[in-house]
Amino acid sequence: MKFSENWLRELVNPNIGTQALVDQVTMAGLEVDEVIPAARAFSNVVVGEILTAEQHPNADKLQVCTVSDGTETLQVVCGAPNARAGLKTAYAKVGAVLPTPEGGEFKIKKAKLRQVESFGMLCAEDELGISDDHGGIMELAADAPVGACIREYLGLDDHIIDVDLTPNRGDCLSIKGLAREVGVLNKAPVTYVPIEAVPASIDDTLPIRLEAPNACPRYLGRVIRGVDVTAKTPLWMVEKLRRSGIRSIDPIVDVTNYVLLELGQPLHAFDLNKLDGGIVVRYPEAGEKLTLLDGNEVELNSDTLVIADESKPVAMAGIFGGEATGVTAASQDIFLECAFFDQIAIAGRARAYGLHTDSSHRYERGVDWQLQREGIERATALLLEIAGGQAGPVTEASDEQHLPSASTVTLRHSKVNAMLAFDMPSAEIEEILTRLGMEVTASGEGEWRVAVPSYRFDITIEVDLIEELARVYGYNNLPVKVPTAQLPFTPCAESQVTVQSLRRTLVALGYQEAVTYSFIEAGLQRQFDDQHEALALANPISAEMAVMRTTIWPGLVKALQHNQNRQQSRVRLFETGQCFIQQGDELKQEKMLAGLLSGNREPERWTGKSSPVDFYDIKGDLEAVLGLGGVADEFTFVAGSHVALHPGQSAEIHRNGNVVGRVGALHPALVKSLGVTGPVYLFEIELGSVLEGKVSKFDDLSKFPESRRDLAVVVAENVAYDAVKAVAMEQGGEYLKKVTLFDVYQGQGIEVGRKSLALGLTWQHPSRTLNEEEINTAVENVINRLQSAVGATLRD
Repeated sequence: MKFSENWLRELVNPNIGTQALVDQVTMAGLEVDEVIPAARAFSNVVVGEILTAEQHPNADKLQVCTVSDGTETLQVVCGAPNARAGLKTAYAKVGAVLPTPEGGEFKIKKAKLRQVESFGMLCAEDELGISDDHGGIMELAADAPVGACIREYLGLDDHIIDVDLTPNRGDCLSIKGLAREVGVLNKAPVTYVPIEAVPASIDDTLPIRLEAPNACPRYLGRVIRGVDVTAKTPLWMVEKLRRSGIRSIDPIVDVTNYVLLELGQPLHAFDLNKLDGGIVVRYPEAGEKLTLLDGNEVELNSDTLVIADESKPVAMAGIFGGEATGVTAASQDIFLECAFFDQIAIAGRARAYGLHTDSSHRYERGVDWQLQREGIERATALLLEIAGGQAGPVTEASDEQHLPSASTVTLRHSKVNAMLAFDMPSAEIEEILTRLGMEVTASGEGEWRVAVPSYRFDITIEVDLIEELARVYGYNNLPVKVPTAQLPFTPCAESQVTVQSLRRTLVALGYQEAVTYSFIEAGLQRQFDDQHEALALANPISAEMAVMRTTIWPGLVKALQHNQNRQQSRVRLFETGQCFIQQGDELKQEKMLAGLLSGNREPERWTGKSSPVDFYDIKGDLEAVLGLGGVADEFTFVAGSHVALHPGQSAEIHRNGNVVGRVGALHPALVKSLGVTGPVYLFEIELGSVLEGKVSKFDDLSKFPESRRDLAVVVAENVAYDAVKAVAMEQGGEYLKKVTLFDVYQGQGIEVGRKSLALGLTWQHPSRTLNEEEINTAVENVINRLQSAVGATLRD
């Protein structure tokens, strides 16, 4: 909202400068966007009177005027079409300095225009930097004192202040509201314009009917006959409107705009003779249309409140008037309306039609529900003063049931002190609230009942009052206190592996973390898990998000599909998240770690082709994760089956005999039905089992040499290497450090159904060199136990 500083100071004039006022208003929460002078700098421009205006002898579009500046009469050549004898205007004398559009200045000199001397210049508003109007020279009031300085006469040593108000401060969308606020902040008296009821001089009225009292619980109207729409709006009003960003149109529109700015109450005037019967406030019927004052025709939405007569809509309530009943230069009788509309009934309606008006801007933020009588009386008095006429009585239609009620809020002293972090004296609390126009009544020890005025519709709860106290007291005056709190570190067991470590490891292996939805499509869920019934959502977002997942795999596979559809053939993803499994009447939420691998083993490069990934790639990546806690030997991989995995490439992950996860290739049928490019490898494991590690301990490095023996054993092809390794580690003695599988062979020389495993066994003693006999004994023990435990034989 733009306003004139001088206009504000007519109501309240604190002993502070412009910048201090701007800073004060901003710190009070009414942020000032811009401060600009009401007019550009100029000098030696006075009120001049044109005594004569005759045609220039050598130019059709120029006139030769004789102008009085109060002390002498001078000849001025002027090209303005409105220059005429008797007009008082702005006269720049020889030697005057005027601004240029580029921001500079120029000096008026004596000149000759088409062989006729000119002593000075008659000025338009844009030539003085007052506005952009250049349609003609300025037209001043007939009683303007000739020779008076224009800057003083028009009060141009003024500033236009543009305040950006937050939506909750609709009470400050008026000069009255801003003056009230400045008066509170400076403890300065505010001189409000006295508003008295205008007595009716005629008996004419217009009936009013409220058919939507919930949206419009109060509507006032008044018939005014015999107005002169062609009357001249006083200069003081035109200037105040201009400095608020509103152009003068005619006295009827100017007065309603002026009262809007002065009090914050929107009004509208209809041509009385164009109304058919009385006024009806209602919602539109289907298909009803309205031609607005700007000439655009709109089809009215069913939720747009309208002002209508007995046959048609005549205005959008609180937004825009209609062209059919608009006041024109020929209008003589008007019907002046002033109403209270509910915020919700108006909010967003203007935007639905691509509109934004001063009226809708205020109604959307809230208007004082007790202001309508003052508004219509003030507008009536100004209209009768400027445009003449006779006013009838004010007609009011209201529904008390739907009108707002006065708000009363309880305020506790202890709550004030707690929120403002200092002990504010009780007397100061009462004094600030009283200055804000509230009625304060003590209701107990350290407690008040505060009656909130009708114009502060943003105050409804206790913290609103505390905010007002802080604002008026001054945010910069509040004590600075650093918040204190106990922030104990969350203990983390040394044996615990962190989720961050898992993520870093997988990222280092080339994976990217994914976050997929916990809700999936029911059919897709059954394809990946036929052992658990998924919990269905009562109100799903869509069919694709109908049930809660029991496994993370569907989301990862859909992410793979999304990437492959966008030419990303090499995909590695992992996710940590919860799965939801019903167990009887309870829902178990299990945190899981899952991964997906597809495409080539290495990124494309110039050194050669990369082979596709296989089962052992994902198994190796998973083993890298399992080894973070130092308990990799507690995990084993056992062949198993799963509905979503390839029958021949599927394994269960065991830890200490318990199944904690699965790994394998996506089932070919699923690869085909989902339309992904295979093969695709997946793993999923309980996150808790991966995070449980053991405390590391340091062992001295042995200075003595290692001893290694290689042996090849033949076992049945269904014997897992893990079983062979376990036997070797058990029988190899305490100094056996590692068992390495360095070859697997099936083919010529090996019986069908059997395979050859080549093992490397390494021993090392911490304090001496092991002798040959000790090594041979250990090897013999391993061979003998392998023969009995897994049916192994030494390969020839």
